[in-house]
Amino acid sequence: MGIVSVEKVNHLFWLGRYTERVFTTLKTFDRYFDVMLDQEPDIYQKFCRRLAIPDIYRDMEDFIDRYLYDAENPDSLYANLVRAYDNAVVMREELSSEVLAYIQLALDVLKGSRSARAPIVELQRVADYLLAFWGSADDYVESEESRNLMKCGKYVERLDLYLRFGMAGEQLDKEFSKLLNRLNRVHVRRNLEKMDRLTEIIQKGDGWKEHIQEAVTLAGEIVEV
Repeated sequence: MGIVSVEKVNHLFWLGRYTERVFTTLKTFDRYFDVMLDQEPDIYQKFCRRLAIPDIYRDMEDFIDRYLYDAENPDSLYANLVRAYDNAVVMREELSSEVLAYIQLALDVLKGSRSARAPIVELQRVADYLLAFWGSADDYVESEESRNLMKCGKYVERLDLYLRFGMAGEQLDKEFSKLLNRLNRVHVRRNLEKMDRLTEIIQKGDGWKEHIQEAVTLAGEIVEV
């Protein structure tokens, strides 16, 4: 198993993070979308607070459009998927054109869903292509180190988002275990003191929520890329 260069580590790790960011927030957005339409049109404000992103939106309709599609909004799903694509392009030779194609397809469908009659259906296709991206990566990315680096980014991001959205302690423990498993397989710096503290918090079960801000901060700092 070869050691990957520092520059490649960065691209692979952030490819994993951005891809997972779009996937998990899409799934969460779907739940908030139903509540916005049927019960509480201003619940998008809570969504923004959970993600610690600025609420720059005039109303529900503006949020749906700009959060999903606005290329000039750095917090939009479109902007994050572009970042994933940019990292993938740099690593094209490492990934293969087959793997890269799924990011391109997800980006194309996301862009096209802006004018679709049923955008939620199209957004599910985006999520499906991102799942296919990970399946394709397992088949076509030859370097085990590279695959594990991508998955380190994936599980860091998933853990971060699960913490922000207040998932149950059992779910957090499961995702944290996946992250630790991948970290033990790669050559990347990690902060052991912060890992131990985050472990301590997550082991509190649902009592971890008393430490939510600390846990979110720790999740973003345990891997030093």
